[in-house]
Amino acid sequence: MKLLKNVVLCLFMAVSVVGVSTTAVAETDAGRVTYKPTDAINMVGTKIKEAQDAITAGKSFDDVVKIIKEAKDLGKEINANDKVDRARQRASQHLSKAIGMAKEQDLKKAAEHLDVAAKAFAELKSLI
Repeated sequence: MKLLKNVVLCLFMAVSVVGVSTTAVAETDAGRVTYKPTDAINMVGTKIKEAQDAITAGKSFDDVVKIIKEAKDLGKEINANDKVDRARQRASQHLSKAIGMAKEQDLKKAAEHLDVAAKAFAELKSLI
């Protein structure tokens, strides 16, 4: 009986270690797409350019806000080191300000914030 307890305890410990190891190694959630940091930065730059083009084309304020929000959401996909993350947060602040200006129907100031955000996101590539 004493031997059986030891065997069961050892098996339980082995199974628990394997269970913890597999979850620690898991990369992403099922069905979630992950991007390389440079790819994510390029996608954000593309969305910012799309928002700038929408402003110059005279699209509605709601359309501009929607595009900027998509750019901001894509910015969250940039996963690198802490230095890049801090710079990404500062760049995202300009996207938030651009959203606010677009909601207030001041597209000129929104475009200015988009220009600053585009430069800030482009500079992230040098930090990777």
